[in-house]
Amino acid sequence: MCSYKVAAYIRLSKDDNYTEFDSINNQKNIIKKYIDMKDDLDLVDYYIDNGYTGTNFAGVR
Repeated sequence: MCSYKVAAYIRLSKDDNYTEFDSINNQKNIIKKYIDMKDDLDLVDYYIDNGYTGTNFAGVR
């Protein structure tokens, strides 16, 4: 069986009105549950964009 290495991209903008449902941890849990159900997906890493925009890169490494 073929296996795909995947990364999860999670974004939460400070400018948006977000709820607890939209939180970084909640998004990680949803993505992990989905990937765990798929035998052909191997989660390699999470990429988290927490409140940064295209015009604000302060603190981004």
